[in-house]
Amino acid sequence: MTDIKYDPVPHDHEAFLNKARKRQGFSEAYDKLEEEYMLVREMLSARSESGLTQEAVAELMGTTKSAVSRLESAGKHAPSITTLKKYAKAVGCDLQIKLVPKKSPTKDAASR
Repeated sequence: MTDIKYDPVPHDHEAFLNKARKRQGFSEAYDKLEEEYMLVREMLSARSESGLTQEAVAELMGTTKSAVSRLESAGKHAPSITTLKKYAKAVGCDLQIKLVPKKSPTKDAASR
């Protein structure tokens, strides 16, 4: 296995978002991809915690660095659950998927 350690580039995500939200149309487009961005942040955080590079994760998954790069970017690519499981295993995590009920008035409150 490749013995390259991950050395992340410092990034202030809140400062980036504050600046980017000033651009016309950014907020609407970003908000539409909120769940995808949350997944990507989780993936990047897990990889950072594991100390692995994209190359090392790719080797553990049996794929290429470019495939891992696409997986770690939000947008048009929708990874399968199998791929997410492989990624999770490579970075030393378990994959958990859950459905969370939307917050809405309770049935009792609605019938009053």
